[in-house]
Amino acid sequence: MKTRFKWSSSLLVLLALGFTQRSDQDLPVVNTKNGGLFLPDGFEATVVVDSLPGRARHIAVNDNGDIYVKARFADKGESVIALRDTNKDGRADIIRRFGGAAKERAYGTAMRIYKGYLYFSSELVVYRYKLTPGKLVPDGPEEVILTDDHAHGMHEHIAKPITFDDKGFMYVPFGANSNCCQEQNRTPGSKGMTPCPILEDHGGIWKFDANKTGQLQKDGTKFATGLRSVVALDWNFQDNNLYAVQHGRDDLLRLWPQLYNGWQSALLPSEEFLRIKEGTHAGWPYCYWDQMQAKKVLNPEYGGDGKIVGQCDQYEKPLIGFPGHWAPNDLLFYQGNQFPEHYKNGSFIAFHGSTNRAPYPQSSYFIGFVPFKNGQVAGEYEIFADGFAGLDPIVNVSDAVYRPMGIAMGPDGSIYIAETEKGKIWKVTYKGNKKKFNKTALAKMEQRKTMSHIRTPDFVNDNLDKDKPVAGGKVYNVYCSACHQRNGMGDSQRFPPLAGAEWVTGDKERLIKVLLNGLEGPIEVKGQSYNNVMPQHSFLKDEEISEVLTHIRSSFGNNASPVTTEEVAKVRASLK
Repeated sequence: MKTRFKWSSSLLVLLALGFTQRSDQDLPVVNTKNGGLFLPDGFEATVVVDSLPGRARHIAVNDNGDIYVKARFADKGESVIALRDTNKDGRADIIRRFGGAAKERAYGTAMRIYKGYLYFSSELVVYRYKLTPGKLVPDGPEEVILTDDHAHGMHEHIAKPITFDDKGFMYVPFGANSNCCQEQNRTPGSKGMTPCPILEDHGGIWKFDANKTGQLQKDGTKFATGLRSVVALDWNFQDNNLYAVQHGRDDLLRLWPQLYNGWQSALLPSEEFLRIKEGTHAGWPYCYWDQMQAKKVLNPEYGGDGKIVGQCDQYEKPLIGFPGHWAPNDLLFYQGNQFPEHYKNGSFIAFHGSTNRAPYPQSSYFIGFVPFKNGQVAGEYEIFADGFAGLDPIVNVSDAVYRPMGIAMGPDGSIYIAETEKGKIWKVTYKGNKKKFNKTALAKMEQRKTMSHIRTPDFVNDNLDKDKPVAGGKVYNVYCSACHQRNGMGDSQRFPPLAGAEWVTGDKERLIKVLLNGLEGPIEVKGQSYNNVMPQHSFLKDEEISEVLTHIRSSFGNNASPVTTEEVAKVRASLK
């Protein structure tokens, strides 16, 4: 995908004004206050920037208030977006881009300031610059701290988030290139491998010297394992421990329809909030946490049925199990003094938003908060900032206007929030009376939601297909909509759209082979690059493949000829 930003004269004017053009002419206006966000009483939000070239993922704020943003899409030399507010009106009026040695896909992430250095990462490399006091853009050389030297023709969960302790160590997850360590990844009925070979060098967190350049994974120490995918992690200096929120596995219904229904698949497994100590094993791929049963159970790939515990009682239990597929993508332990005492040393979590919850509404898309006291969780998780999606219920991921991603604290104790779809950034401050803050302000945040799916959807009433034919046909609903969504638009970064895609409307033989063989490796769809796994669906009957391909070629605005059962049978025979 070509993401290089062309600097026209008119755009330079906009940059000088800090992107003050009104975007709400194009987007649905939900709330005219706080930049569209809903916050507890006493909090206010200011829009720092409406949109950014390259959009945004993680974020860091320097001691002087300068903001550094990890671009979601970046060409060489444009990975970091630096923002400065020179007139103190709360909006960025200087914007610069720098850093990074290669074109990046959507999963490049991480932005941290540590001991005077700016650290950030692409999918495979952790970089840093020495920050120069008073200067927005560093004038020293870019250093490579860590390179992921594994072969990555295709790799799930490839992001390189980072955090640091107080002793000079950097912690970096290496995500598992698998859903559940199956012999055939994401294939119905395929068993899990025992022991899982992926855990040798992935599916865990490694510890590195934060000041040493040119490191590879072998130069670090495996700190923790049994973690499928971690994007949200932070060091808690109040109790000196590492914390992470794990992304749970997908596709319980699609892979094991004899064991799980759509409601269970939408809610399970938990996104696990874990305290990570050296030697921790969180249980992936053998087990997952079920927040409704409050126990860790065996995955079906290892003989589980949703109830059997087996060996799972030996693995680390989460502090909290959030509902499935909420996509926790950043974690911040609040060390500031501006907010009410309730927030001191607690953790803010950016929930980027679910994809795999059909036929129930998508969920999260908010900033959550978990109160802590004396190093222990001190209450239920709360909704701190909401309204990003701009609608409720959220049927398709692409319907969401904004999706929160990055959180950082500023020098005055404010927090900054970045989102991925437009690159919008908010600064949240507390303007109320801290002594009068009470939990009624928090209760209102949940009462505002119109559907119960924010935590646990009703099995019947919240089913989007209740009392009407299943959208897209039964085959599409069960096997396709979790990724490509009910409107065929995908999720903008992991799963490509079917609407208007040449892969769908073009060569029928190629399309049939994709369904029968699956697809791995980078592809381009409608000008954007994707690099995820399309699992093979050869277990479907010829008539089922014919039905679903005909459906997608004639739906979502597509108008291509049908695929016959005979055409499917012919291609299948040629592959044997």
